[in-house]
Amino acid sequence: MLDSEGRVIYVGKARNLKQRVGSYFGKYHDSPKTRALVQQIRNIEVTVTHTEVEALLLENNLIKELKPRYNVIFRDDKSYPYLYLSTDETFPRLVYYRGPRTGKGRYFGPFPGSGPARSTLHLCQSLFRIRQCDDSFFHNRSRPCLQYQIKRCTAPCTGLINAADYRRDVEHALLFLQGKNEEIIGKLTEPMLAASAALEFERAAKYRDQIASLRKVQETQHITANKGEIDIIACARQVNLSCIQIFIIRGGRLLGNKAFFPGHGDEGLEGEVIGAFLTQYYLDPRKDRDIPPLILLSHAAVDADLISLGLNQQAGKRVRLQHSLRGERVQWMKMAQENAGIALQQRINAREHVQERFEALAQVLDFEEIPERVECFDISHTTGENPVASCVVYNQSGAVKSDYRRFNINDISPGDDYAAMRQVLERRYSRVQKEAGSLPDLILIDGGKGQLSAAQGVLHELQLDPIRLVGVAKGASRKAGLETLILAEDYKAIHLPTDSPALHLIQEIRDEAHRFAITGHRQRRGRQRNRSVLETIEGIGAKRRQQLIRFFGGLQGISRAGVEDLAKVPGIHKNLALKIYHHFHAET
Repeated sequence: MLDSEGRVIYVGKARNLKQRVGSYFGKYHDSPKTRALVQQIRNIEVTVTHTEVEALLLENNLIKELKPRYNVIFRDDKSYPYLYLSTDETFPRLVYYRGPRTGKGRYFGPFPGSGPARSTLHLCQSLFRIRQCDDSFFHNRSRPCLQYQIKRCTAPCTGLINAADYRRDVEHALLFLQGKNEEIIGKLTEPMLAASAALEFERAAKYRDQIASLRKVQETQHITANKGEIDIIACARQVNLSCIQIFIIRGGRLLGNKAFFPGHGDEGLEGEVIGAFLTQYYLDPRKDRDIPPLILLSHAAVDADLISLGLNQQAGKRVRLQHSLRGERVQWMKMAQENAGIALQQRINAREHVQERFEALAQVLDFEEIPERVECFDISHTTGENPVASCVVYNQSGAVKSDYRRFNINDISPGDDYAAMRQVLERRYSRVQKEAGSLPDLILIDGGKGQLSAAQGVLHELQLDPIRLVGVAKGASRKAGLETLILAEDYKAIHLPTDSPALHLIQEIRDEAHRFAITGHRQRRGRQRNRSVLETIEGIGAKRRQQLIRFFGGLQGISRAGVEDLAKVPGIHKNLALKIYHHFHAET
């Protein structure tokens, strides 16, 4: 469904197209969301698919791509972390991994975030001391590294453990990651008793400590399943905001949980929200999701049978959706719903807090209406080297990270912050105007009158004078709370009290702009410093660089070589040799 400007505002699927579309144009709708949608429809486009499952997948892809206003939309762009065990090696390694699961070995997860994954990895290393280093490091050791000293590795690289004993530790780690703690404890008890009987008390104590640690892990586990690859999905909703909480159980162990906050209208029912989550979370072809055979739901999903067919097809196995629960699963769901409710209330409180700050900011700066969009700019460099500018965006819901932008600043005198500010603002707002993008109600500039004056000149040239412009100058001691706000209209300085909500909002936005700029600067500086000097010489590609380094043994030999010597290198002609020589001897 499209509006008057040709924008897609809703994507849906239907077995009976005439009946489904006709239902939108009845006399009355209980849902304000549907009434608002129908008022904006100006055109309808149709795609016919061969099967219902194909329609479900197409609907999911279009929602992800087009982000229609009246669909329930989940945003989850990150891949999930796993633990990877390279089981095909003589001495396998266990590492934190994020990406496509194409390597030979075993993958354990997915973990809801990096914290639980790294915590489990740390536990495995302390319990079973499996190596974590990459192969190039492993094959070139002559003595044990620090991991051996702190008892997180048995140093197979230097032969301090034989392959059989190391393989036994790997088997124990595998059982632990599969949730079979009792089986490991049984396997550790026998050698502990044998070592004790042989009066090898140090070795017996090692097994005893491993068993105690495993018992402790079992005690802290809130959800355990005798068998199970299960996802628990609960939904909590208040007016126009919902929270989906997913708990992930693999190998009978709870790996963690994660909250999602979908965007939808005022009338997003729980079943509709859960149905949208299932399709967008599991059926995204770009994500390679791990789909368990059982998914527990707090509410019956809309189109549950069709979604189940899609999940079966995607996973290549039978996937059950279950919302009528009994026994211990009722307690699991109760815990998931409680977490969803808490996360939702925290999100609502945060929104209200941001709203209060925006209201205070409007009052301080004498806005007739509360500003809907604020953009802040900052410049980061090291003594003028590799300057990077950042633009961060906030609205009344908080940070709009999808609208953040970074700009590499070029062709200015090193350290000229005024020129850098002029360049970034000109590039930013000339493009926004060209693409008919969203303009801010307020622009914050991290700096004093100089930066403010440079920004004012750019806005005047682009005929964007109505946009309010405020400089945020640090105090004499550069301490938080001592900032001075400088208004572009008359360069009037405003000092706000340290407990002012408006000042707290400005500080948060300014600090976020600084963080975003300095991260980009460090990345650019790192790339520049890791770059070979030879890469800057025109006509020298990867192959010729390799030939030069091989012929002279390194950069030092190349820099000392004469033109005739350089010309002896295969592929380097006289003119190119002259260019290389002049590059290293520019001062002389």
